[in-house]
Amino acid sequence: MLFLLLMATAVSLTIQSHSYHKSKVISSANFLTGGVYKQINNVNEYFNLRTKNEELALENARLKSILFNRKDTLKVPLLDTIKGVKKTDLIVAKVIHNSYSAQVNFLTLDSGAKNGIRPEMGVINSLGIVGIVENVSPNYATVLSILNTESPINAKIKKSNHIGSLIWNGKNTGFVQLIDVPRLASVRKGDTIVTGGQSTIFPENINIGTIEKIYTDDQTNYYTLDVRLFNDMTSLGHVYIIRNRDRQEILTLEKKTQKNNEQ
Repeated sequence: MLFLLLMATAVSLTIQSHSYHKSKVISSANFLTGGVYKQINNVNEYFNLRTKNEELALENARLKSILFNRKDTLKVPLLDTIKGVKKTDLIVAKVIHNSYSAQVNFLTLDSGAKNGIRPEMGVINSLGIVGIVENVSPNYATVLSILNTESPINAKIKKSNHIGSLIWNGKNTGFVQLIDVPRLASVRKGDTIVTGGQSTIFPENINIGTIEKIYTDDQTNYYTLDVRLFNDMTSLGHVYIIRNRDRQEILTLEKKTQKNNEQ
């Protein structure tokens, strides 16, 4: 013990009286503490990932809202606002339950009526469409996934604007089918499929996927297209619910017009 004490004293005196030795010790100490601080910071960053993800989701919602509401400067402005894109809002929510093995699949979100979510609102994420809100409680909402065999969605081929109905044949979670595409449409593998905009649920030109296979029905003169989804529907996190402020006005007007024509 005495030897160790004397050696420590000698080393300390050597360091204090020689600038070279002193600088080396300080450098080594800084390296050691720097490494410790770096590891502590990495741990802190890991536990803050949830907060960061929520902040990013909110920022993405804000940017997407700006994107949906911006005017297309390459085209002549149109007076027709039936799509309601100019007043589209986005509500951020998180998927807390996801089914994808049944014929009709649902998602559950951690936001509901208190957050402004209502039935028949479109649900998307950063990669494309996810589904349509089915039922809502004060704090939660269920979403009818695009992986269902009962609810077609209006969609189109992006480059040609040819419209079809998006369905799911219940077989592969990575693919959906675009049916009733006219044979006169020019279709190729790899072409992008987007929302058609002929509804009050989804704005036009939201991504869906790309054409993987093309089937021809000689009896109906229509194509059926296998569409590879941009989304991995088996792994969903934050989503955005589209709130179309003009939806109810449009539906009321269309219902009134239909009733007048039936008289």
